[in-house]
Parts: sequence; C-alpha cells; structure tokens
Amino acid sequence: MPIYEYTCKQCSDEFEMLVHTGDKVSCTSCGSTQVARRLSLFAVNSSGKAMPECACGDGFEKGRCGSGMCGAN
Repeated sequence: MPIYEYTCKQCSDEFEMLVHTGDKVSCTSCGSTQVARRLSLFAVNSSGKAMPECACGDGFEKGRCGSGMCGAN
C-alpha cells in the first residue's frame, strides 16, 4: 500500500494519500475525484554508511555545511 502524492485538478490542492488497490482517490479539500498523481522524489543513501563529516569541521546542518567553507553547499 504505497503513499502517493496528488494534485487536485479542480482546486489545485496538493495532498498525500495511502492507496489500496482499487481505491478511488478524491481531493481532501474539495472532494473532487479529478486528481493527478504527481511524481515523488526522494533521496537515498545507498552506500549503507553514515553521512560524511564536513571537511571544515562545522558539521552538517539540514544537509548543508554550516559555514560554507568546505564546498558542501
């Protein structure tokens, strides 16, 4: 049962929904069944290793170097 992202064609609301096979999807705001499934993007660290430390020693803050000195921005 995957979670899909949708955009309502009637009110332009964006929402996520857990969808079972055969379920009809309707907008969570206006109830319209005219919705479009969106492409979901996600990040994966497939190496199985922890994220590297920042070369400048500041560490990562929300995936970015704290000072910008190491080029990890």
